[in-house]
Amino acid sequence: MTEKKIIAVVGATGAQGGGLVRALLDDWNGPFAVRALTRNPGSVKAKEFAARGAEVVQADLDDETSLRAAFDGAYGAFVVTNFREELTAEQEALRSRARMERDQAENAARAAEAAGLKHVVWSTLEDTRPHFKFLGSDVPTIGDGYKVPHLDAKNEANASFVSHGVPTTFLETSFFYEMFIYAGLSPRRDPDGRATLTIPMGDSTMALVAAEDIGRTALGIFRAGGRFIGRTVGLAGTHATGEQMAELFAKVLGEPVVYRPLTHDELRNAGFPEARELGNMFQFFTEAADSYVGNRSLDVVRALNPRLRTLEDWLVEHRELLKSAL
Repeated sequence: MTEKKIIAVVGATGAQGGGLVRALLDDWNGPFAVRALTRNPGSVKAKEFAARGAEVVQADLDDETSLRAAFDGAYGAFVVTNFREELTAEQEALRSRARMERDQAENAARAAEAAGLKHVVWSTLEDTRPHFKFLGSDVPTIGDGYKVPHLDAKNEANASFVSHGVPTTFLETSFFYEMFIYAGLSPRRDPDGRATLTIPMGDSTMALVAAEDIGRTALGIFRAGGRFIGRTVGLAGTHATGEQMAELFAKVLGEPVVYRPLTHDELRNAGFPEARELGNMFQFFTEAADSYVGNRSLDVVRALNPRLRTLEDWLVEHRELLKSAL
């Protein structure tokens, strides 16, 4: 029997990496074995993966030596960094989150080069700055010259994999369905009791995806072999306008849902810590909708991931939770 090729999964207990670990374990008769990388092999999720047959290895994106050891002997790796990592005030004072992502991507790329990996799938995003510059859009700059740090810095980090000659597929993700729950963006009742969806997208089309489908699509890319090395794959499970999303919510929730978009300035001035960055992000999604959505072909993604979930699928699955949030 041919020995299986090892896929090392960074962030194995997180949303993106965990999706790939589960996809690999479910594909038990496939060509790959899974090595789950985590800072805490003793965590509940890590132990669950080990019980299902995953090799669980301690590694830290801020420790290149641990990454080299974890990548040793592997065929490929899935690499993702977490801009929203829980950090102490002292850690944030020493290094910005954007710098953290660039440093961690550089460590992963150096380790991948040293280990001689044959294929890396890097979870990334677009740089919004060229778009805003081209249009002359008046959006605030946020730290280190960024417009949307969690997008722009991740795109900057692409250069690490290129400069180290790592055979890489650049998997550009999109807005997670899960944000409707965890960011409180699902419909809420207005003062008149009407269910209201408030997303600052105007009339533009938005690209969205289930976090679990990032890992499933990454597995499809690994299974495709060298065909996607050096290429960018845009990821989405649904393309929808705000009105269309409201219609889907109404269908699933069993009552009318009104779409009432905020302006980007209203979001930027909302007063919570990430308001300016999110206002800029939604302005990018809105203004660049044709190219952003156009770069995320549902047919291409579905060919890589036949289990791709639509927004309606996901809403049905989470119906009760969404109802309780109204």
